[in-house]
Amino acid sequence: MKPKPGHLGLKYAEQFKDSSIAEAYHHRSPYADEAIHKLVELITDEPRTVLDVGCGTGDLARRLAGLVERVDAVDFSQAMLNEGRALPGGDHPHLRWIYGRVEEVELQPPYGLVTAGESLHWMEWGVVLPLFHRILTSHGYLAIVERGHEPAPWNQGLGALIQRFSTNKEYRPYNLVEELEERHLFQKQGSFRTRSSVFVQSIEDYIHSLHSRNGLSRERMDKAATQTFDAEVRKLLTPFLQDDNLTLSVFDEVVWGITLACSLSL
Repeated sequence: MKPKPGHLGLKYAEQFKDSSIAEAYHHRSPYADEAIHKLVELITDEPRTVLDVGCGTGDLARRLAGLVERVDAVDFSQAMLNEGRALPGGDHPHLRWIYGRVEEVELQPPYGLVTAGESLHWMEWGVVLPLFHRILTSHGYLAIVERGHEPAPWNQGLGALIQRFSTNKEYRPYNLVEELEERHLFQKQGSFRTRSSVFVQSIEDYIHSLHSRNGLSRERMDKAATQTFDAEVRKLLTPFLQDDNLTLSVFDEVVWGITLACSLSL
């Protein structure tokens, strides 16, 4: 099978084990209620169980737990799971936290839905997609959930700063669904985009959210580089502040489809 792009390799995924990333993760915009409701609608089989892969701090899992029979939330970052357990809904009786790589952990199928919120790109596609095929119910879907934002006037400048300071110098733009379909691992069945909503955030919280991204872990950036990056981001964004806050227009996109039993060599 065609190898994954280099910038999605395990050495970069392991940055999400860093405590600094886990501690900053809650500064990302929350998933919209519309996205959560769409995920629940996609479950049409019994049992109404969900496997949330690469769950992080449980941004999806904690919201879904009260709406289904059980959520198994898997992540290989103990720091992320520790944060998630302490957040609202982290102790819900329908939520089971599982530490480890989904490629290796012991699961309790079948599942009516597998969810992946900004995480599937880090996994071994040739392993996990066939795994999902085996453990999903007959009408079960894989749902890929991504956060998005409308174009902002500072995007170009911020992109240049991230490219300059990121520790992931291999990064290249890509489309996850296209990558999976090209490898005959996934067949898209539908998509849903939530309505855009206003998300207001202080400039310091916004900078924290940037440090929850791959390549911008404070534990892996040089201390001086981190300070310079933060200062340049503040300078870039200051003209756009209103009452010391940034106003973002955010949305979520859900893409669901069928996982395939095996890939074809390309």
